[in-house]
Amino acid sequence: MQLLTDEHFDQFKGDLDAVERKMAREFDPGSRAVVVAILVFVVLLSFVLPHTGSSKGFDVLVGDAKAVADGISLPSRVFTWMALVFAVGFSTLALLTRRWALAWIALAGTAVASATGMLAVWSRQTAVHHAGPGIGLIMAWIAVIVLTFHWARVVWSRTAVQLAAEEERRRAAAKRHQRGLLDDIKDDKPTDPDNPDA
Repeated sequence: MQLLTDEHFDQFKGDLDAVERKMAREFDPGSRAVVVAILVFVVLLSFVLPHTGSSKGFDVLVGDAKAVADGISLPSRVFTWMALVFAVGFSTLALLTRRWALAWIALAGTAVASATGMLAVWSRQTAVHHAGPGIGLIMAWIAVIVLTFHWARVVWSRTAVQLAAEEERRRAAAKRHQRGLLDDIKDDKPTDPDNPDA
């Protein structure tokens, strides 16, 4: 079996670099994709359920008269918009395109939305003359928290794979370098004129 020389390796180096660049841009969520899709559906479902009093999630999004009558506060509106944009929008885009950058945006957005959801629930619990948090708000908040966890796992696993690929690349480069040094030593070794085979 013939070993690959540097010339042979250079033929494949462009292909390897292209594959590595593609790997750096994309992720494979595996079975986690089903969980993320279900959570996106739960967040969407929460928009048709009451967030507080008689105001549904869509009422909170648009800030209609029903939401104003129920005393919807700014944290509730910000949370519903963040849930729509990041938990639904960017999560769906990240799943469809498998782009790592979109997964990062989905992670960052859902993390901030989780904190905003806590403020939204708290503001409904402390409202003096208005109803407390509804099932839709609680469902959306929990789904966004779980989405944050799953996007964090996807992003972290992607980072681990990249680090492993980089380490493997370094090892292969070190072996090629060492093999090149050994070949140079063999080429520089003086030959004995009386014994040319030595």
